[in-house]
Amino acid sequence: MFESEFERNLYALRQEKLKQIAALGQPAYPNTFAPEGFEVTPIPQIRAGFDVATGEQLEAERVPVAVAGRIMAIRQQGKAGFATLQQDGKRLQIYVRRDAVGDQAFELYKLLDLGDHVGVTGYLFRTRTNELTIHVETITFLSKALLALPEKYHGLADVELRYRQRYVDLFMNSLLNEGGPDQVAVRDVFVKRAAVLRAIRKFFDGRGYMEVETPMMQKIAGGAAARPFRTHHNALDMDLFLRIAPELYLKRLVVGGFDRVYEINRNFRNEGISTQHNPEFTMLEFYQAYANYHDLMDLTQELIAFVASEVNGTTKTWFNGVEIDLAPENWTRLTMREAIIRWWPEQAGPKPTIETFSNSSNLQNWLDHVIPEIWTTKEALLTDDIREYERRQEFMVLHSALSLTKDQLTRGEPLGKAIADIFETVAEKHLIQPTIIYEFPLAVSPLSKQKPDEPDWVERFEFYIGGFELGNAFSELNDPVEQHRRFEEQVAQHARGDEEAHQMDLDYVRALGYGLPPTAGEGIGIDRLTMILTGARSIRDVILFPLLKPEPKSGEPGEV
Repeated sequence: MFESEFERNLYALRQEKLKQIAALGQPAYPNTFAPEGFEVTPIPQIRAGFDVATGEQLEAERVPVAVAGRIMAIRQQGKAGFATLQQDGKRLQIYVRRDAVGDQAFELYKLLDLGDHVGVTGYLFRTRTNELTIHVETITFLSKALLALPEKYHGLADVELRYRQRYVDLFMNSLLNEGGPDQVAVRDVFVKRAAVLRAIRKFFDGRGYMEVETPMMQKIAGGAAARPFRTHHNALDMDLFLRIAPELYLKRLVVGGFDRVYEINRNFRNEGISTQHNPEFTMLEFYQAYANYHDLMDLTQELIAFVASEVNGTTKTWFNGVEIDLAPENWTRLTMREAIIRWWPEQAGPKPTIETFSNSSNLQNWLDHVIPEIWTTKEALLTDDIREYERRQEFMVLHSALSLTKDQLTRGEPLGKAIADIFETVAEKHLIQPTIIYEFPLAVSPLSKQKPDEPDWVERFEFYIGGFELGNAFSELNDPVEQHRRFEEQVAQHARGDEEAHQMDLDYVRALGYGLPPTAGEGIGIDRLTMILTGARSIRDVILFPLLKPEPKSGEPGEV
């Protein structure tokens, strides 16, 4: 707990102060603060009601108040002193005079430290500098901060400490993206996250959807392509998986007759950690019977615009220094193949055409042509010019990715998977403004319905904002025979070493046998949506307690 001898000594000093406070007749850790005859008022409510009141009005009305909060600033000048209390994210100054509170209470005031919690009663007035302030008449000790508050808690050097000690991060109110138009107080990020969830429920409840809950421990990890976490149930002596998605259970409910369902759920995927990935994350999933993926494209645009307006009061938001407008009329729709063609970089060889993606032979021939050109272009770019150096790095990544794709095709990997990989490398980072990418390869969409005119492609879309994917939707495959065949293909892929391939779920196939009506479903990442609406640049900034690597032991390299 202590990082230095200084902190150990400070802790002991504050423990001694706590004993002195108890000697003054104040309980060390009382249960509550509720003075007789007073109703304790939240500081935000006081600020909202009296921030515009003049000094003359306050003097005439003599408004009595009782508040409680954490001391964030304190100073003493002889027989009087000022302190700043913080409660529920807002601050209010208090003024303490010996002749107003009495000798014993003033001695208590002198024993207070930054971080302590106190309750005060008094009346409102304005100081000579026009600061709204409470003239204290009684003061009650509530809790001691035995650890000192950090002086400067935000900044790159302390970013991991902020995540580990979120409780401190919240009340110190450090800023994300400080100085930019998208800066948001840390506390406000999580206030907005709660507003996102309220807005989503309001949207779907108003459209006749029913909120449901499905199992988080499942016998088969299904509904997505991901590596699961495994656990064991002792009483039944049975291995279980933490769910990677609720999809197959929600569609079982549609089979059962619930035509519109949604769930805000926690999913778990045993994967890496990045600015966009946390192994435990929150998803919205919803399903609508007698609808297809075109219906959900329209619904998605309405949903995101509605949530943005409810949370921020506008459809406009700032992310990574770029203004993004989420209004439905500002969305772009492109097929996956069109997106690759549109964003194929200049100097990387001839652009692909739709025909390039028609079969493996065409794609391999095109790769054979462009891969050497990409290497030649990369080598010609200078390394001492920052813009050319960055461009060189981009071409290096592109060359590596396409070379890997070519090798996979040579080994017989599906054409569709290669196309999806090229899309992620070439186009995804450019999708800053809201964009729907539709028509995905069958090879990477084991639960989606095929296009009637192009059986190698499915009725699926993903939507992107800020350069990354936020949601995934499709017309649901409801043919049990075809679903069983695709599950068998996924099992074969798993046998070849693909740990994210879907497992066989015979009960789900049986459910489809009872008849799933034409249905469309979608999953949306709540964490990523909150990032977009708050300007947070890392998923860790929108998760209260993100998963972190083990904290180094004292004295080890990398100690925070």
